[in-house]
Amino acid sequence: MEARFDMLDNEFAAKFGKRFAGVSLLIDRSPLPKVVQELVKIRASQINGCGFCTDMHTKDATADGETPVRLNLVAAWREATVFTDAERAALALTEEGTRLADAHEGVSDETWARARKHFDDDQLGALVCLVGLINAANRMNVIARTPAGSYEAGMFADFVPKD
Repeated sequence: MEARFDMLDNEFAAKFGKRFAGVSLLIDRSPLPKVVQELVKIRASQINGCGFCTDMHTKDATADGETPVRLNLVAAWREATVFTDAERAALALTEEGTRLADAHEGVSDETWARARKHFDDDQLGALVCLVGLINAANRMNVIARTPAGSYEAGMFADFVPKD
């Protein structure tokens, strides 16, 4: 697959991307556990069919020590025994928050209550923002047809603005 548009090669899109990366860094440094963050990014990217983000976040998770078994089972998390109750709550919220058009109520009260049970207000705030942010990233990459496969863990570290 060839990209329709190189977001990093366009002055406006690159400026936007740096600001977007800054928001991502804020979430990355939040109290939401890093492992939950990566699982959320992977699952939303799978649902949205974003190969670039799926590639990036599975490689980043691997570099952070995530196991192949867990990464291979993200798409089938309901049937897998390798995820904690908190991770399952975050994955359920991610799925419902990503598939908003599939349910008239969006995220169900049951799913929200499950997430509320496992995460405090700051973690929930970060989780909600993360679901929104990864869905936006997925959509931009799918629209531009950003190809997957060439990402190397940490390759955008210099792109992210420093505090």
